[in-house]
Amino acid sequence: QVQLVESGGGLVQAGGSLRLSCAASGRTFNNYVMAWFHQAPGKEREFVAGIMWNIGSTYYADSVKGRFTISRDKAKNTVYLQMNSLKPEDTAVYYCAATQYDGGSWPAVASRPYDYWGQGTQVTISS
Repeated sequence: QVQLVESGGGLVQAGGSLRLSCAASGRTFNNYVMAWFHQAPGKEREFVAGIMWNIGSTYYADSVKGRFTISRDKAKNTVYLQMNSLKPEDTAVYYCAATQYDGGSWPAVASRPYDYWGQGTQVTISS
């Protein structure tokens, strides 16, 4: 059974940085896409960044390009989201998600249904 456990959220001031981690377990993820989504109060959940586990290809939402970096450590089965230059509008619950990769490229892969989700971690940016 796949488990995704996020950590690293917290409260920081605007302009600061946070690094989120997602520890994945329950299977090998060689043919998976891992992604981060966020959901702000009263809003729908949105794609933030994704990475193809095998080849490391990445994709970002326009709102975070140049500020966020997604990466994975295969040995630790962990996905990271390095968030820099944080803004109040980045405030949200951040979720790690995974889905099998069966072909295709970004950005289409970003909008596929994701099969597995973590419990979420709160990120709050104060102005």
